[in-house]
Amino acid sequence: MTYKQWVAVIGAGISGLTSIKACLDEGLEPTCFESSHDIGGLWRFKEKPEPGRTNIYQSVVINSSKEMMAFSDFPPPAELPNNMHHSEVLQYMRLYAQAFKLLQHIQLQTTVVSVRQTLDYASTGQWEVETESRDGQRETRVFDAVMVCTGHFTQPHLPLKDFPGIESFEGRYFHSWHYRNSEGLQGKRVVVVGIGNCGGDIAVEISRVAEKVYLSSRSGAWVVSRVGQGGLPADLIGTSRMNLMIGRLLPSWSNMMLEKHLNKAMDHKLYGLKPKHGFFAQIPLVNDDLPNRIISGRVQMKPNVKEFCGSSVVFVDGSVIDKVDVVVFATGYNYSFPFLPAALQAKCGYRLRLYKHVFPPALKQPMLAVVGFIHGLGAVNPLAEMQARWAARVFKGLATLPSEETMMKELEKDTVIMHQRFACSNRNPIQVDYIPYLDSLAEEVGVRPNIPWLFLTDPRLALQLLTGPCTPYQYRLTGPGKWAGAREAILTQWERVLQPFRTRVVPEPESRPSSRRGIIVIVSGAALLCCFCYNKHPLSSLLSLQSLFKSPQ
Repeated sequence: MTYKQWVAVIGAGISGLTSIKACLDEGLEPTCFESSHDIGGLWRFKEKPEPGRTNIYQSVVINSSKEMMAFSDFPPPAELPNNMHHSEVLQYMRLYAQAFKLLQHIQLQTTVVSVRQTLDYASTGQWEVETESRDGQRETRVFDAVMVCTGHFTQPHLPLKDFPGIESFEGRYFHSWHYRNSEGLQGKRVVVVGIGNCGGDIAVEISRVAEKVYLSSRSGAWVVSRVGQGGLPADLIGTSRMNLMIGRLLPSWSNMMLEKHLNKAMDHKLYGLKPKHGFFAQIPLVNDDLPNRIISGRVQMKPNVKEFCGSSVVFVDGSVIDKVDVVVFATGYNYSFPFLPAALQAKCGYRLRLYKHVFPPALKQPMLAVVGFIHGLGAVNPLAEMQARWAARVFKGLATLPSEETMMKELEKDTVIMHQRFACSNRNPIQVDYIPYLDSLAEEVGVRPNIPWLFLTDPRLALQLLTGPCTPYQYRLTGPGKWAGAREAILTQWERVLQPFRTRVVPEPESRPSSRRGIIVIVSGAALLCCFCYNKHPLSSLLSLQSLFKSPQ
């Protein structure tokens, strides 16, 4: 008789749902505990803020396009818009949960109070998980493994001590966590403190009804649009493996050219937005409307706040705004896992002490994983899904971790590099290189696509993997969890991108077909670059390519 391994999954947002599925794929038995009355996590809009839970405002639209944030074996419906409203993201999550029968594994309105090792943990790796139901009844159950999927937008960071005079401010102030919409702000003078994505969105939205909005930023930000070249989703352009290779070969040039491109659209210095850091050092502000609101005078950029005096706000450059009615602090969040033992919340720099941002290296048995506590220049969903797939295989005994000493050395080295490359802080403790991080976990799972080999066996697919957007389907082409529809999903992804635009079809003039020789030249060139970047000794691969691409004169 086969022994079933029971896994506790904490949280039923995107990370929790994909963790449930990862467990099921490996034959594990997950039980997901969700404190609220429904799934969705961040993407479930709440009319009233619920303490201890993530909150979003009514107008939120996802920054990543649907193909980039897709579940790797469940492409989003073609008719959904590319950058979905939060209600459509939740709709997609429900479709995913229904398709893979995840809902039956979720216990709603059940809060995890504590997670602690059993007395025989050293030999069994088991955990005692104490939960509390809506009516206050507590229950303790033993699980073989735990996946923590609670995210990091639950505890608002409101540093009032950094703003002298706030206690005597005559207006109203609140954290952006409380913001729902601009109702009640009509005709007001509003100061928004903080220029993350939340601060930018709120400043723009309030500026449509307020007398004036002042957006205060200590460090500035690079601003990018959701709309890219030709009106296509911006994150589908320039985010390929080819772009990654060029960036690695010429990092300074790549950063300079990107910043030059952004300044061509909008001079960040002129608009008071230019940050001290380079583009890749911190997640940019994704906002399509902020430049328009600044040029029309509806939003005015200001430096950091120095102090409050009555109803006036004084900035560090000496300028003063009088008769301010409302201040919105978009000052980020503190991360917290109050149900975990203190030893598992130790830090290395600003980050939690987690090997590859997933496993606490000090555990004698690797039977607890943190999923979705990650940040990169791209959608979190694929990162969390890959973490969950890896964790499930470790729990199952199909993948192993290095020794504690090796993990600690790698963790410390990784932390030093991360702090050198990125503008990390207590509010932004983690940032990873998006594709390299996905590939590193894919190596652990055994699902990293072998692009040089694909150029020999399936050049059409290989070219798409190399030069097209790095969509999550790439990690379902081979290995554990292989999905028969992955190739088709990649080759048809642009159809799903274009479909939402086809509400008024404009006839196209006939175009001349490109020659076969032109296609061969492109594929051959891409294969050549790929071989050199993926293979230390590419000569044998190139000889094979020579015969593959021979064509009649």
